[in-house]
Amino acid sequence: MILITNPDKSQWATLLKRPTLDTENLFDTVKAIIERVKTEGDRAVLDYEVQFDKVSLSSLSVSAQEMDEAEALVSDELKAAIRLSAQNIETFHAAQRFNGAKVETQPGVTCWQKAVAIEKVGLYIPGGTAPLFSTVLMLALPARIAGCREIVLCTPPARDGKVHPAVLYAARVAGVSRIFKAGGVQAIAAMAYGTESVPKVYKIFGPGNQYVTAAKQLVSLRDVAIDMPAGPSEVEVLADESANPTFVAADLLSQAEHGVDSQALLITTSATLQQAVKAEVERQLALLPRKEIAEKSLANSKLIVVSSMDEALEMTNQYAPEHLIIETTNPEEEAAHVVNAGSVFLGSYSPESAGDYASGTNHTLPTNGYAKAYSGVSLDSFIRKITFQQLTREGIQRIGPAIEIMAANEHLDAHKQAVTVRIKQQ
Repeated sequence: MILITNPDKSQWATLLKRPTLDTENLFDTVKAIIERVKTEGDRAVLDYEVQFDKVSLSSLSVSAQEMDEAEALVSDELKAAIRLSAQNIETFHAAQRFNGAKVETQPGVTCWQKAVAIEKVGLYIPGGTAPLFSTVLMLALPARIAGCREIVLCTPPARDGKVHPAVLYAARVAGVSRIFKAGGVQAIAAMAYGTESVPKVYKIFGPGNQYVTAAKQLVSLRDVAIDMPAGPSEVEVLADESANPTFVAADLLSQAEHGVDSQALLITTSATLQQAVKAEVERQLALLPRKEIAEKSLANSKLIVVSSMDEALEMTNQYAPEHLIIETTNPEEEAAHVVNAGSVFLGSYSPESAGDYASGTNHTLPTNGYAKAYSGVSLDSFIRKITFQQLTREGIQRIGPAIEIMAANEHLDAHKQAVTVRIKQQ
């Protein structure tokens, strides 16, 4: 990890740069895959599964029999953990339900909002080095609570043609409607445009590699909504001299093992802690099964010492981390000054892993500085708010003259007339 002490503010922008994820150079390749799926449907998806996932499938759909077989293969211990996580996620997200109040803006003028679920949503769950069954819970449970009528899940199968049992069990617990064996760009295209097997959806959620990210960006230009822009995952630990270096190192490494392009950052007011964390990271790293991945990620990671907590908070808000862990004497005090972050973890006993799995908050979060403008996935991600208004005769008489004047000054005479004929009616 790179050690930095008291950097000048003019250096911050450079220091806080993420590993670059340039998807634009992939667009031509991705467009070609999307267009073929759009034209040829299932046949194209099945061909791409052979090409990219090295598996020959007779059908994209996961059958009821496969679901039952998967449930039997998941240990009771893991089932219990998944159910506990699901319960907490459901409790937290159910509390976010919207209750729109009717507001009388003028006598006779009433306005309100109604929350309506997105009818069809698509969830993408990557394959690769780890089965992300936790992400199934994070996406499908809020969709179910919101009332989405159809929840479609795509995930790449293993070379034996099977989906990881824990992914299927989590999908059953969370209430997924239909599951398909499709990965990568072809899965995003199938959900965006529909095939003979895969329904077209209205919004796509979920993480993925740079090809998946590029595909989501392209289909979102005109055809379907997506959850948020995505980049490599990241964590920042904000700490003072009271922090436990063993805990801090463990938190940094838990992020580093995600992938070679992940980033872990320590911003601290203590040079002693910086050195202690460096030594502890090296000690713990040697014990990790995913050591090679974490090592590459740590090359993008930094341990930064600044002169004051005010400066540390300013740098934190400039970085806008996906995950922020605050390990200080008074974490609530520091948290009050955080304005740019995806999810915040307060105190020595709140590791990022808690939010990743089972505290109840959502782990699908804005990366790459997008926390300055985007929220993580929540119940709101799966709903739309429709506005309503109702005017009585008194209401149109009260606000009509203002509407007429404004419409006339914008040279929209038909707008003015729609009000005038009502005001004049006896």
